[in-house]
Amino acid sequence: MTGTIAPGAWLGLLGGGQLGRMFCTAAQSLGYRVAVLDPDAESPAGTVADRHIRADFLDSAALAELSRLVSGATTEFENVPAAALEYLAQRARVTPPAACVAIAQDRIREKAFLDAHRFAVAPYAVLRDEAEAQAVAGHLIPGIVKSARFGYDGKGQARVRSASEVAAAFAAMGGQACVLEALIDLACEVSVIVARTEHGDTVSWPVAENRHRDGILDVSIVPARVTPALAGAARQIAIGIASALDYRGVLCVELFVSRDGRLLANEMAPRPHNSGHFTIDACVTSQFEQQVRVLAGLPLGDTRQHEPAVMVNLLGDVWYADPHSATVREPDWRAVLRHPQAKLHLYGKRQARRGRKMGHVTCLAPTLDEALDTARAIKRDLGIPGSGAL
Repeated sequence: MTGTIAPGAWLGLLGGGQLGRMFCTAAQSLGYRVAVLDPDAESPAGTVADRHIRADFLDSAALAELSRLVSGATTEFENVPAAALEYLAQRARVTPPAACVAIAQDRIREKAFLDAHRFAVAPYAVLRDEAEAQAVAGHLIPGIVKSARFGYDGKGQARVRSASEVAAAFAAMGGQACVLEALIDLACEVSVIVARTEHGDTVSWPVAENRHRDGILDVSIVPARVTPALAGAARQIAIGIASALDYRGVLCVELFVSRDGRLLANEMAPRPHNSGHFTIDACVTSQFEQQVRVLAGLPLGDTRQHEPAVMVNLLGDVWYADPHSATVREPDWRAVLRHPQAKLHLYGKRQARRGRKMGHVTCLAPTLDEALDTARAIKRDLGIPGSGAL
């Protein structure tokens, strides 16, 4: 579909998580109404949407209701069934296209796509059965076994140091198709958020340097502490991937930076990304506003960053008195907000669980060192490990 979806129209969203919540508020600020399809009665997006359709993503009646209501639809997580997007695309503009989502949903298809378009990746092998899991090449060990589907935040992954551990990891994942990826001697991990329209107009945001803890994003540092040449190359890789996909929407490309200076595409997320949350407070246009703009056929917004930023993830662990306690209490938000350039975002989730993303804090400052100092102080005050490693 071509043309503009004017403010006042309904936009549809598949998924009710925090990314959807931030999409809703961005869309509503531009004058749109949002209908969320999600089975959870207390989903973060559903509680702020103009309408919440409580149903499974493949519920035919719910999809029919959504398609009658909305002029355009998008998704807030990559594991939404591609069939749901295909159905909606018969009646409404849908971004991203179902074909792009299907590639990003499956690590095997994703690796094959990147290989076919000559984007460098870490050495890997596909494990489809027990025989392949027992016959891995030595240069892939030590490595990581990753489930082909439904893996995120460190789930569906296992580090392996021997062929026997590869076979055991494959069995532990239910004998489902996996990818064995060689471990890379990493200097750091970075990500690039890209937005691309149906006409091929493309913008990207500054490169984020990402630190993980227990497989979950802990901190994003923007701009990344890499050379301008490497940052430029990372942005060109992400833009090239979006072009090769003929992508429409917001796309995150995660990359490894090896100690010998190579950039290796790790994976892509066909949606806004946790590492792009800094764009809400630090950039002219956030990744969520851009998602609305692409979906509605509006011109892309400026992606310039106002000042350096460090985003700190707030997991449910912060709500517990100590690592061994079962007692849940409200964190001391005054300790966060005493820093005048700390921007607190809580996602409205009623139950705090260890490892669950409950919110984030973006620390802004005139210099990156000052933003890092604020992030370290907040991590210490909230009892988040790793403040000294930034």
